[in-house]
Amino acid sequence: MSALKLTRRHFFLGSIFLVFGGFILLALLIPIIGSITTPPLSVGDVAPYDIHAPHTITFNSQVLTARQQDAAAAEVSLVYSPVDTSIARQQLERLHNTLIYINSVRADEFSSLEQKTSDLAALDGVQLSRDTIRGILSLGDARWQSVSQETTSILDQVMREPIRTDNLATAQQKIPSLVSLSFPDDQSTIISTLVQAFIVPNSLYSQELTETARQLARENVTPVMRSFMTDETIVQGGRVINVTDYEALQQYGLAQPQNRWQDIFSAVGLTLLSTCVFILYVRHHPRTFTGDLGMRKLTVILVLFLFFLVVARLFIPGHAVIPYVYPVMGFALTISALFSAELAIISVVPLAFLIPYNLPDAHVLTLYYLLGSIFGIFILKKAQRLTSFFWAGAAIAISGATVAVVFRINQPTADWIGLATLTLAAIINGVASVSIALILHYYLAQFLGQTTALQLIELSRPDHPLQQLLLRNAPGTYQHSLQLANLVEQAAESIGANAMLARVGALYHDIGKILNPFFFIENQLPGSINTHNDLDPETSAAVIIRHVPDGVELARKYHLPRQLVEFIEQHHGTTITRYQYSRALELGNMNKNGVDISKFRYPGPQPATREVALLMLADTSEARVRAEKPRDEDELQELIKSVVKDKLELGELDGTQLTLNNLERVTDSFVSTLRGVYHPRIVYPKSENDIKTRPVSYRIPDGETPPASHALEQTSPQDETG
Repeated sequence: MSALKLTRRHFFLGSIFLVFGGFILLALLIPIIGSITTPPLSVGDVAPYDIHAPHTITFNSQVLTARQQDAAAAEVSLVYSPVDTSIARQQLERLHNTLIYINSVRADEFSSLEQKTSDLAALDGVQLSRDTIRGILSLGDARWQSVSQETTSILDQVMREPIRTDNLATAQQKIPSLVSLSFPDDQSTIISTLVQAFIVPNSLYSQELTETARQLARENVTPVMRSFMTDETIVQGGRVINVTDYEALQQYGLAQPQNRWQDIFSAVGLTLLSTCVFILYVRHHPRTFTGDLGMRKLTVILVLFLFFLVVARLFIPGHAVIPYVYPVMGFALTISALFSAELAIISVVPLAFLIPYNLPDAHVLTLYYLLGSIFGIFILKKAQRLTSFFWAGAAIAISGATVAVVFRINQPTADWIGLATLTLAAIINGVASVSIALILHYYLAQFLGQTTALQLIELSRPDHPLQQLLLRNAPGTYQHSLQLANLVEQAAESIGANAMLARVGALYHDIGKILNPFFFIENQLPGSINTHNDLDPETSAAVIIRHVPDGVELARKYHLPRQLVEFIEQHHGTTITRYQYSRALELGNMNKNGVDISKFRYPGPQPATREVALLMLADTSEARVRAEKPRDEDELQELIKSVVKDKLELGELDGTQLTLNNLERVTDSFVSTLRGVYHPRIVYPKSENDIKTRPVSYRIPDGETPPASHALEQTSPQDETG
């Protein structure tokens, strides 16, 4: 790469990561940005976010002290003045005047009974019933004098005791018990009625004395002190601010929401760390992010990261259950399915820290997101099967529920309803994460030119139109492709490659033979004339090589994914058609200068992935096994090793990242599979007559010599031309 291109690339990447970091910082500061236009906090407002104590403080809580003082003052009884004797004398004087009036009415000889009754009923301040009045008028003078004296005596006695407004009724109720027992009931009633009419409070409430007592009670209250430790929550976000909360906020000067420099500084620090994680990964994997496809990959990763982060920071704050439902794990599953488990883990770690930043229970949510993502990634593996997504969702739900319950169950406020709610939230999270991952994987894979597991499953069906066309037009090639599919699938699994992709690639690698099927020996009937015998080597080679561009054209016509087109283009790499090239040399008297080797070379390119390399090795190995028919396993293994060695020496495997250990595993897998396919077969007689007239053919164990009286016959497929 030239210096100019390198400079442009660095500038472009720098710009991308600058914008990326800016969006991360914006997402982290969303709660603070929202508080810029927020009016000062006051009692009755809802706290917009958790407000923590910036430092330790102890202060005299005026609010709580006032509450204690009010409580002490409320416990003080009302204070009354001492007994006022003037009131008692006044009431006795009134009673004396009333009795004089009653005496004058009783002594009036010119008034009728009715007139006397009416006069007594009109007494001011005394309400006598008609029965009481008749009782008074019916008494003799001597008896009336006794009643009058008893009435005066009882009133004098009662009014000497303190009588307050609140115990006036009590004082009146005990009058009958003070009447002498020498009086009959009717006269006792008259006495009680007259006395009760003149009993009034003689100890009055003193507001001044009461307030003095209350003030003294207030002064005796010890001031209430309140303390907060550093980072202790003063008010939880979403809670209504009461008087004591507001007092504490005022002590810290936090009643006015503001963009404190501490919040901005910590947000900037987290932004730099998160951005550096991606920058370092790109620097250590430059090949992954080069070219147009590399920029697409980087764009997808960064955009998905920002999308999950910004949506979370907008909707999670202020909620208790939504953070546990939010499908952060869907991001991890998508990245793992599209790229690799390593990149998924690296990218989800900063996301798991950024989303709960400055939120309640941030440490619990971080662990919830992180463990759920890691379990999902490990279970998903390479996303080669649809069921792996569902198992990943189950792992996310189980791990999430475990984390939520473990951290919540030891809290004093824990209850079964809350634990069940969090468990349900974790299950919903698992389902949502898998659903989102499947949808994103399907569409983003097409954007990146990748093939999804769903697409591979659909393409592997034998009723696919292109497979049906191959089966009808080139049945030999169809069977050959099936054999290679089994061969490369087993080999791919042995080295951890994408077995599903390798299998489907093998099914479609030779579809170009559909257009000229009979130029390939596997499609020719036994005993038929080989078309290539009538062609010169260059033309024969051109026909053979033509199946590669023909296959690419068919693949595009039937809209096969780009990854499958690579199998068609690269499965022969830049090798030559050895049979035709050898014939050309023979016809040219072995003069290599007289033969243009480029006319016998496949256009390539060479295999770029492990899966295509496995197909190349399997195609060549299977063809040579059919042609050379190795007698035992040792010969079979040596044959496959020679194929691998030949491809290595030609440099066909240079761009595939296959290690020597991988190649050893591939060789063992090929030997195991081909040994079971191309072993010698017993030739069975057709009828009982054949048994008598024809020697029995059977397989001889390796290392043994067949008896002279028996014929050994082996059957194996023929090699394809080219």
